[in-house]
Amino acid sequence: MYNRPPLVPPPPPQPPSHNMIFDGHWSSGLCDCFSDVSNCCLTCWCPCIPFGQIAEIADKGTTSCAVHGTLYTVLLIFTGCQWIYSCMYRSKMRQQYMLPEEPCNDCCVHFCCEPCALCQQYRELKHRGFDMSLGWHGNMERKNLGVVMPQFSPVEMRR
Repeated sequence: MYNRPPLVPPPPPQPPSHNMIFDGHWSSGLCDCFSDVSNCCLTCWCPCIPFGQIAEIADKGTTSCAVHGTLYTVLLIFTGCQWIYSCMYRSKMRQQYMLPEEPCNDCCVHFCCEPCALCQQYRELKHRGFDMSLGWHGNMERKNLGVVMPQFSPVEMRR
């Protein structure tokens, strides 16, 4: 008689890994705002909140979301030139993640379509595994507890 080996169940499916290699392109387009409707609405009605969250993560927690959001609001109310401040953080984020400067330079993107630019940056950080509501320190605590976090580009590793 033929003796078959016992059946071994396949390993359980693994959750998707955030340690994927990013190809140096934005995960979504500048005008894909409606792919995340809640973020789109928040950015249109109260841009200081998503900007503060983006800036805190881009600064790696050296300044809080509240400080960035407040500065953004003061610039918006008193000068209307908040786009210059937010443009700097787009440039910083692009350098950290080696993203192309498209469709035009960062200042033009923020001057012409500030809400779209902020939405795109927010979506990019979410795509890279950040929980925007936790801020930088909350994401780092989550990482230290063993939750999978995004890989950082080699540029960030230099000192």
